[in-house]
Amino acid sequence: MDVRPLAIADALVVTPPQFADDRGLFTAPFQSEPLAAAIGHPLRVLQTNVSVSRRGALRGIHYADVAPSQAKYVTAVGGSFLDFVVDVRVGSPTFGQWDSVVLDTRDRRVVYVPEGVGHALFALEDTSTALFHCSTPFVPGRERALDARDPELGLDLPGGIEPIVSAADAAAPSLAEARERGLLPSYAACTAWYRELAQQVDTPD
Repeated sequence: MDVRPLAIADALVVTPPQFADDRGLFTAPFQSEPLAAAIGHPLRVLQTNVSVSRRGALRGIHYADVAPSQAKYVTAVGGSFLDFVVDVRVGSPTFGQWDSVVLDTRDRRVVYVPEGVGHALFALEDTSTALFHCSTPFVPGRERALDARDPELGLDLPGGIEPIVSAADAAAPSLAEARERGLLPSYAACTAWYRELAQQVDTPD
């Protein structure tokens, strides 16, 4: 597996090897050991999610309260997406910045989004299907959102495709509004949680 850092601190893009023959193709996009070596601890997957989106669907920017928050390991199993990773951790050296990766079924890249970091997906074609491995279950009261169309963030959304946004995401605050209201995680709290995860002993249930 090829594991590389994104421009956002602690976020990664993973490109798994693919093996093709006359029958088709095989790949293993989630491999615990190389990922653990890169992030400093095993990713314990407690929930998997699947989203199916029409062309132009914009999901996010989503993040969760820290701690424990929710780390995500995201790939496309159908269609294609523009995946955005947004640093919303106050005090981070990359606060307010973002990076993006095309997720599709050609390169089969995967994005690792650490706890406390914002995430958004923009579907580039109909029936684009994303698979999420999540470190914690979904907890509605701890979930947060920012407006992905916030001009301060300036996400580079594809031209010529009208974004389709849920009512909840459309009503989400801007980055500045969320910071003013104390809705953003701190970089210090996030890094403390990363250290705690690294110190935990992985024991079988």
